[in-house]
Amino acid sequence: MGHLLGYARVSTTDQDASLQVDALTKAGCYRVFVDTGSGSLQHRPELDKLLDQLRPGDTLVVWRLDRLGRSIRHLIDQLQVLADRGVGFRSLQETIDTTSPGGRLVFHVFAALAEFERDLIRERTNAGLAAARARGRRGGRPSALSADQVRAARRMYEQKDMTVAQIGQVLGVSRTTIYRALNRAPAAAAPSRRATSAV
Repeated sequence: MGHLLGYARVSTTDQDASLQVDALTKAGCYRVFVDTGSGSLQHRPELDKLLDQLRPGDTLVVWRLDRLGRSIRHLIDQLQVLADRGVGFRSLQETIDTTSPGGRLVFHVFAALAEFERDLIRERTNAGLAAARARGRRGGRPSALSADQVRAARRMYEQKDMTVAQIGQVLGVSRTTIYRALNRAPAAAAPSRRATSAV
């Protein structure tokens, strides 16, 4: 029988992880790994250690789904990697357990929803591009990105699933154009997060 390994994360050093740790310990986790910080997907040293220790038959347990993934797409990708390794997943708050038939069904529903969301973004983006081209033919130089496209770019960027370069490919513009749009957008985060991975 495999082991239960817990993962907890808090966003700032001011937050206390004890609630998560206590719940995970009570659930039977023999060890709990805790990350403290912004939750950047690129820098979770304790999660990396946990993933290295997982073996087929083990189960990764979290207190809540958003402790592992910041978006549905990222979460599904993580769970698929675990499944491919023969590792189960449990989330205590949402009572999801991929080691059970019901839990696997929920996982597949989530995966379908994530794919549906991605298709919707792609369709809206393509419609926006077609509308922008039509406006361009009627006269005047169209903006590099429409307001809808800027919103779509910001949404994709904030979900942390794609690099700036990949967002540019989806929207048919350069990486520089995406950076410029995100910097102008009121709610955009600093694009430097993707500077090293957006090639």
